[in-house]
Amino acid sequence: MSKPLLIIGNKNYSSWSLRPWLALRVAGIEFDEKLVPLFEDDWAERKAELPSGTVPVLEHDGLVIWETLAILEYAAETWGDAHLWPADKAARARARTVASEMHAGFTNVRGNMPMNIRAHQPGRGMGPGVAEDIARIQTIWTECRKNFGAGGDFLFGEFCNADAMFAPVVSRFTSYAVQMNDTCQAYMDAVQALPAMCEWSDAGRVEPWTIVEDEIPEDGA
Repeated sequence: MSKPLLIIGNKNYSSWSLRPWLALRVAGIEFDEKLVPLFEDDWAERKAELPSGTVPVLEHDGLVIWETLAILEYAAETWGDAHLWPADKAARARARTVASEMHAGFTNVRGNMPMNIRAHQPGRGMGPGVAEDIARIQTIWTECRKNFGAGGDFLFGEFCNADAMFAPVVSRFTSYAVQMNDTCQAYMDAVQALPAMCEWSDAGRVEPWTIVEDEIPEDGA
């Protein structure tokens, strides 16, 4: 089996790229990566080379997969011993459900709190609907930890694809210092302490690129 290639965007900003990168890294799956800086002068040319004009893209054994959740599912199928979904049927069903909810929802948080690892702006980004999104995310995390989290520090005990899907939210809530209950804060701390998450974040902080649309101006700017 050949080594997969994961094509990603800027580590400081690209929440969708973080998800499969983190899952593969935590699972110990070796892969090559290619970083395509987003919205630079040559973006139109680079975008045309991507199947849907977006990142991430996984290339493996002649297959090309260009959607984040599909990449996570492919990884779980291809490297079954990585246990990227919980073994228990009920836990696995819930993990897929909340991963899909993350995939399809929480547009208010996404729009008002862009992922920006370099940023530290407590209290910013609280636009319309954001408080409701935060409350729903906190409910998901609390219920998963309570009902399925025994045996580890993550939503379903051991790290799985559901945690990969929520990792950019953890980054956002850290950047904007969103107040969480004790259970959710402990979960966020566990995600941020992952060596792979630290590796990604450290790389993001020193990137030379800036995406203006994902920078929230300071008050008065």
